Amino acid sequence: MNRREFIVAALSAGFGAAGCSTPGIKLDAPYVSTPQPVVDAMLRLAEVGRNDVVYDLGCGDGRIVVSAAAQFGARGVGVDLDPRRIEEANAAARAAGVAGRVRFVVQDLFKTDFSEASVLALYLFPEMNARLLPKIRAEMRPGSRVVSYQFGIGDWAPERSEGIWVAELRNEIFLFRVPRR
Repeated sequence: MNRREFIVAALSAGFGAAGCSTPGIKLDAPYVSTPQPVVDAMLRLAEVGRNDVVYDLGCGDGRIVVSAAAQFGARGVGVDLDPRRIEEANAAARAAGVAGRVRFVVQDLFKTDFSEASVLALYLFPEMNARLLPKIRAEMRPGSRVVSYQFGIGDWAPERSEGIWVAELRNEIFLFRVPRR
């Protein structure tokens, strides 16, 4: 069973359906953390470097943005609807010594301006990725990279993809590059 099948099975069984640690907030997707080996592979696939600004939409505990800053010297922004997740992300940034290079905001990802991103990280359901596609194409500069974990982005063909094995589950990551307009 790959990770996608696992997640779909878990959601079908009702596990993690609320997905939010703050009562009264309805999320479009459950919170499922990205395994650190997958985070590392995503950042390598996107060729994150010191001059990059990495945005993570639906950042959860902030591990992608924190890792981008700690391992590659990038700056980053994490966006999530759950204030408790943002608290966790800020704590992780402080613990990693990168709080000055990253910021986390409680915000709807569909209302977020991510035009300064040179790398956009996604771990969202396919329907959400597809809804984001016009915004990605309109806001991001040509040549910017989008790295998606587990799910593609509408009808956009990835430039590259990789499979990462973690705990006997195959995890797919996809790299997209914003085309010239």
